[in-house]
This record gives sequence, C-alpha cells and structure tokens, in this order.
Amino acid sequence: MSVIIDIAGLPAESIVFQTSPLAELNVALHALSEPGHHPGLRGWVTATSTALPRDLADRLREADFLWRNTFSDLFIPFAGVRGGDGRAGATLAEELDLLDRLDDEQFVSAALEFAFLASYNKGGPSPLDDADARARALELAAARGPQQWQFAGRLLTDPASVRAWVRRLAEDCEEAFFADVWQRVHGTLSADVRHKAELLRRKGLGEALTAVSPALVLEDGGRRIRVDKLAYCRATAVDPAVGAGLTFVPSHFSWPHLMVLGRPGWRPVVHYPLGSPELPAPTSVDVLQLRLEALAHPVRMQLCRSTARAPHTTGELANILSLSAPEVSRHLAVLKQAGLITTRRRGRYVLYQLDVTVVARLSSDFLEGVLR
Repeated sequence: MSVIIDIAGLPAESIVFQTSPLAELNVALHALSEPGHHPGLRGWVTATSTALPRDLADRLREADFLWRNTFSDLFIPFAGVRGGDGRAGATLAEELDLLDRLDDEQFVSAALEFAFLASYNKGGPSPLDDADARARALELAAARGPQQWQFAGRLLTDPASVRAWVRRLAEDCEEAFFADVWQRVHGTLSADVRHKAELLRRKGLGEALTAVSPALVLEDGGRRIRVDKLAYCRATAVDPAVGAGLTFVPSHFSWPHLMVLGRPGWRPVVHYPLGSPELPAPTSVDVLQLRLEALAHPVRMQLCRSTARAPHTTGELANILSLSAPEVSRHLAVLKQAGLITTRRRGRYVLYQLDVTVVARLSSDFLEGVLR
C-alpha cells in the first residue's frame, strides 16, 4: 500500500518547499492530545498543557477530532483555495485569512474528514447537502462524545459561526503558547526549506525527495511520487480545476507522522517531519510486513529463540526442534529473506544467528509504520 502523487507534466517551478504556521499548529495540537505518539515531546506537552487557560483547554477538547484522530486539511487551506496561488501564508493570521477563503462545502467536508476516510481520495456527497452523509458524520461524531457531536451538529447547521469559532480558537492558541513555539522553530524550518529548495534546483527532485524522507520515491521515469504508507490514496498535482502545484512543508512536531494531503480538488501537500540524526532510517512498510509475517509461525519463533542465544547450523537446529533438516532450511530461508537472520560460514558449515538489533527495533518500526 502506498500513496501515489501524479506529477506528469508538472512544471519544476510548481514544486515548492514552504513553512506553514497553521500546519505546525495542527501537529502541535495533535501532540498535546496524543502525547503517546510523541515521546520526545513529553516535557513540552506537560508544561504547555499545565499552563493552558481552562477555557481554552475546554474548547480544544470540544473540537479535538480536527487533530487527534486525523490531521484536518483545514490546517492547510492554501492547498484548497480556488483561484489562489497555492502558497502558504507567512504568518498565522495570513493563513487564517486563507482559511476564510474556503467555501462552506470545502470547510465542512474537511472538518468532518474523520467521517469519510474510506472515500477521502475519491470525493463524495457533501454532508451539507446529502442526508446520508450528514447522518454518518453525526453518528461518528457521537461516538467520540457529546461535545464532538454537538460541535458537528453546529458545523452542519451554522457553518459561519463555527468558522468564526475555529479562527478564534487558533488566535487564542497563538496568544497562549503558539507564538513562542513558532518563534523558536521557525528558523530551523526556514533553513530546511532553503536547503531542500537548493537541493531541488541543483540535483533534481529525486535527491530532494530522498532528503525529505526515505519513504518518498520518484518512479515511472519521474512521472509520479510514491509515499510508503499503510494506506492507499492517489492524488494529482496537475488538476486544472485547482491549478498545478505540489508543496512540501517541514514540521518540528510531526515525527513520526508523514502526512500527505490528497483531497480531490486540492493541491497535494507533503507535510514531513524534520529528521533526527540519532534516529535510524525508517523501515519500509513492505519490509515490516515481511518481517511480521515471517514471525507468525511457531517453528520460526522457536528458531529465533535458539539462534538468539548462539549461532547454530541447520543440523543443530533440526536436532533441537526434532524436525528434518530440509524443513528447518525452509523456515530459515523465510527468516533470512525478511532480514531477521544473519549467516556466517565456518568451514563447510553455515551458522545462523538472529539479528537481535533488527528484532529489537520491530516494535518501533511497527509503531512508525502505522503512524506514518
């Protein structure tokens, strides 16, 4: 499974790297509501949550489905403004002005994204006009609690008041904590934007994508970008209805999340975490699946146990497990193909040993894979 971004015919000047304060506010709010996703931010989350005014904290809980379960596209409004230039605002106020330019159908559909994830990249009827879509949105909002249900109801009956409410919420967040956050991280994000733009200009899109994340690959002779994620979505960066463009936005807060906006009628956006030098490169989803499947067999689990303690030959393992040597060889081949077993030769014998470093990282690989 992957996210595909079609870029065939996209002019080079339409691929841009930019900072976005509103997008960064989105992931900061997500970190506050889901600190378990961001263990490196626990200190900041604790300090910020403790200092939040009570009224603001209550309002954040009321609308937290905009950033807790999904990353609402409302926080990247520059991608959806019709007739716009596809550029992010330099300040939070400028991006909130772009948010005001979305029409009610765009605003409501993006806000209720959690209710239509299965059809996210296909589009569908608006909950403002379609009774079934409206009922589904309210039902799923109710499952998240009475506050979310009431918020979704207001959104469907009076979008204008909720639009004003959301803008005020963002402005109050800026006053309470985000202005200080943005001042602290903006320099680093801007430096990354300049670096990636220069890399794009000098060495091309392939090199720039590799620098963004190992999960991004240029394919089909440069006609499309594949993003390694546990999801399927297909977006186009050359939709004439909205205008050609592809934007990359760095984030201080988003690791391990790598988000791709692929909503029909919006320009695609890749919102990527800035890499941390102490973190190893993420494992691809395909490799992760291969390793988990390799371990999903009792014989291979026993082989891992034996080879974790010391290297063994096929014959030794067959004797330990009371199996035939050919059967052990077949299971070892599966583990080796998955990269879980290393081999070394001792005379005419081959010794097999579990790669404990790879196995130790499986839990974090799994977590990164499902959160990416």
